[in-house]
Amino acid sequence: MELSQAKPIKLGDKERFDKFFKNFPPEMSEFTFTNLFMWRNSYNFLFFELNKHLILFSKDYLKKQKPTVSGNSNNLFFLPPVGPHPIEIMVQIFENFKAAEFHRVPKKIVAELTNHKKFSGLNLEIIDNRNNWDYVYDVENLKSLPGNRYRQNRRWLKKFTDTYRYDFQIITEDEIDKVKKLQKEWWLLRGGEEDKALEEEQKAIYEALDNFTALKFKGALLCIDDKCAAYTFGELLNPNTLVIHIEKAHMEYEGAYQAINNLFVKNCCENVVYVNREQDLGISGLRRAKESYKPVRMVEKSIIYQKH
Repeated sequence: MELSQAKPIKLGDKERFDKFFKNFPPEMSEFTFTNLFMWRNSYNFLFFELNKHLILFSKDYLKKQKPTVSGNSNNLFFLPPVGPHPIEIMVQIFENFKAAEFHRVPKKIVAELTNHKKFSGLNLEIIDNRNNWDYVYDVENLKSLPGNRYRQNRRWLKKFTDTYRYDFQIITEDEIDKVKKLQKEWWLLRGGEEDKALEEEQKAIYEALDNFTALKFKGALLCIDDKCAAYTFGELLNPNTLVIHIEKAHMEYEGAYQAINNLFVKNCCENVVYVNREQDLGISGLRRAKESYKPVRMVEKSIIYQKH
């Protein structure tokens, strides 16, 4: 098995990736073309096809992660293979590359791998990656915020709608500059110039926005008196789930996060049952916010590498 055939992700690869994701619908938020494209430079993603599977990896991403889970920053960072027999491909990769390290591996694949006849001989370590578990919600709950458990979310939403005269817009190419302006303001207010993670996110968001028409994702913008207060965007992850990639709001507008969340799902989630709002990255405030919306399940993910 050679990695030399691997190529960087380009916009023209969208059709190829979309076909894989249509034939093998993912649950994990990483597997949309928009997500992989917008983060491709941050991860230095490369890809190739092997026995009708899509393989995504990075030679140097783990060098940015200190300390690494495995303790080896020279390991190769792989995402789970996309195709009919991902376990067989993972076993092949582990057999060929002792430095392979699989990330964001869903629970189902972990279970199948541990039952594989070659599992014990590979000497694998499996680590829960809680910070990258996805939060999945019932879309009707996000729309109606029913009952006592959503009381606080409803209060913030009502505060926003009662306080501000707002304009909710579905994003088109004409609104992209407004969204980029709001994103830059949000980034500066959060100290993005001194925060490497926020800087990488800023670049990824601009990659998505600069290619809005070609990537074909959905988005919405919330404005107050001609000033943009919040925005969000996402796309279909699988036939019954929408994934939200990005959601940002000015903190000066109380309830803006609750408002953009609620209005987006009411206007852009007509034919889905669930909303995947991605992971919390171990950030305590983000975890509290995501838990407050009462996920119906989590997409559990693990890291797998070979012990030496």
